Order: sequence, then structure tokens, then C-alpha cells
Amino acid sequence: MKAALLAMACLILWFPGGSRAGGNLSEAAERAARKLDEAALSLQGADSAKDRVAALTEAIRAYEAGLQAMREGLRRAVIRERAIRLEFESRAAELSQLLAALEMMEATRKPVLLFHPEGPLGTVRAGMLLSEAAPALQNEAAALRARLEELSRLRRLRERATGRMEQGLREVQQARTQLSQAISQRTDLPRRFAEDPVRIALLLEGSNTLDDFADQLLRLQGRLDQADAPDFEESRGNLPLPVAGTLLRRFNEPDAAGVRRPGIVLATRPLALVTSPWPATIRYRGPLLDYGNVMILEPAEGYLLVLAGLDRVFGEIGQVVDAGAPVGMMGSADEDVSGFLMQPAKGAGAERSETLYMELRKDREPVNPAGWFGLDKE
Repeated sequence: MKAALLAMACLILWFPGGSRAGGNLSEAAERAARKLDEAALSLQGADSAKDRVAALTEAIRAYEAGLQAMREGLRRAVIRERAIRLEFESRAAELSQLLAALEMMEATRKPVLLFHPEGPLGTVRAGMLLSEAAPALQNEAAALRARLEELSRLRRLRERATGRMEQGLREVQQARTQLSQAISQRTDLPRRFAEDPVRIALLLEGSNTLDDFADQLLRLQGRLDQADAPDFEESRGNLPLPVAGTLLRRFNEPDAAGVRRPGIVLATRPLALVTSPWPATIRYRGPLLDYGNVMILEPAEGYLLVLAGLDRVFGEIGQVVDAGAPVGMMGSADEDVSGFLMQPAKGAGAERSETLYMELRKDREPVNPAGWFGLDKE
């Protein structure tokens, strides 16, 4: 018993973060749940909103933010839970010794502790060892109990988050469907010009590159009256990104195949909503070369903003859209909660499986959009 007590007295269980980490996770989950509740209220109010497209866009943005916060909280909970389990597994033998020692101390009657085979001196020594070991054993037991309670809280948190995400995913999908319908039904958008399918078809047929197509596109149609239009040049450095995402590839940075493009690539979540960062005219929408679905916006005379790699595009050529208006949506396989649960286990970047290519052109020449969107500050 003396050897076991000495071993137990030397054990110090250490779990970084402690109960405070569990508390922070619970608070983050509550904040994420509130975001989703606010998004649900926005979706309910969209039916009575005067501009239903704007209301639905706001609701989808709110859902995207809430689901992202919930997913990040779940990711942290999964990591925390895994860390505790690994700690338990790595110290299984020590924990077994601890539990055995605690059981022995609990089962041993106090009168028996007064006797020792080595006589009174041995009894005194054993008592000293017990007095030193007891606080360490109590601390070990308290740490073990705290970790087990935290593990239980993390499980409950994960179950609640899963249920709330399932509901949120259904609601945001409903909002996306309603948004597509509302955009197809709206007739209030001003138009600069009517689409000329024949000229666009000829332009596509005669263009071998995006550069060729954009160059010819600027030569088509008349100019926009800029009298009441905001100054696009003054927005440099303050333009919002058209989609919630992270910078994956910079201007002219080579990709894995060594190909350089005069634009940037943003990694986005599946089905992320893409919006116009500035009041603009839709100059082209649809498939283009090997870029997939493309939306080309004209925010000011001589400027073109190219957004490529979308799954769906909204609006018609010639329409003038406001800043923040939805112009498309990223693609994805079916989005379900199992994907949400797998992604936290894989890491923070696993959910950004879609890519949006963005190119800004001025007077038929590409310019680095990083400075316009504040990405050069990162």
C-alpha cells in the first residue's frame, strides 16, 4: 500500500483550459443559437417586407453567420472532447491506480491504520505518508471528477448543437428557395439596356479567353449616366467581399498546376450567397469557357468585376442591382448535418470546399482587387 500511495502522491493530472474552456464553449453555443433565432425571425418577416429579396438576402446572411458560429463552436467542442479522451487513454494505468488507492482508503477501517508490521515507528511513518498523500489523492479525484463532468457537458452541448443545426439548415434552405422565386418574380429592377442574345452568342464564339471576352464586352452598349451614381474610386479599400470566404490564392499567384490568373480565389462554404459589393449593371451572366457560371458586373464606367465558379446566377443582362443584392450562389453536394459534424473533426478549413474566382478590370486591363477589398491588410 505504501508504494501505491507514494505513486499516487506523485501523480498530477493536467488538462489545459479546465472548466473555463467548457464554459466558453457553452456561451459561444448560446450566442450562435441566438443568431439562428434572429435569422428565423428575419425569415418570418420577409413575407411582409416591401422588398422581399432584400429581406430574404438579409435572412440568409444571418443564417450563414449563425451556422458558421455554431459549426465553429461544435468544432471546438469536438477538439476539446477528443483531448480529454486522449488524456484519459494515455493515463489509463495511472487512473486505475488512483481509483484503486481511493477504494482502499475508503474500505480500510481507521483502527487498522493504527497497527504496522514495523511497530510504532512504522506506524508513524505510514501516518506521515498518508497525511501527505491524502491531499494529492483528493486533488487527483477532484480533477478527474471535473473532467468527467466537462465531458458530459460537451456531449450534451454537441447534441443540442446538432439539433439546432438541423433546424437551421432546413430554414436556410427554405430561405434560399424563396429567394430564387422572389428574384425570378421581381420586375422592379431598372435596366440600362435590353439583352441582345445574338450579339452575346457571337461574342462568346469569338472569344478564346476571359480577357478577350471582357475586352469585347466593354465595347458593347452605351454608357451609364454617372450623374447620381456614387464614386466607385472612393470605395477603394472599403469594398465588402461578394461572398463570406477566406483568401485562398492571391493576384497572379500560381495554382497547383503552375497556372497564373490575374485575379484572386476565395474559399467559401457550400451554397454561400454571392452579392454585388457595389451598385452595378449586369453585363453578362451564364457559362463562360472553363470558368463555369460567371457573373460580370459593371460598377462604374470602364470597370468590370468578374465573379466565376458560381452554381447559380441571378438577374438578367442589363439590369442594375444595388450594393448587397444577390447575384448568385455557390455550389455544393446536398448540405446536411452529417457533413457539418464531419467537418469539425477534419479541421476549421474543411467546410470551405467551394472556390470563387474574382477579377477586377479597369479599361480592359486586370488590376489587383486585394487593395480594393482590403485584403492587402491581412
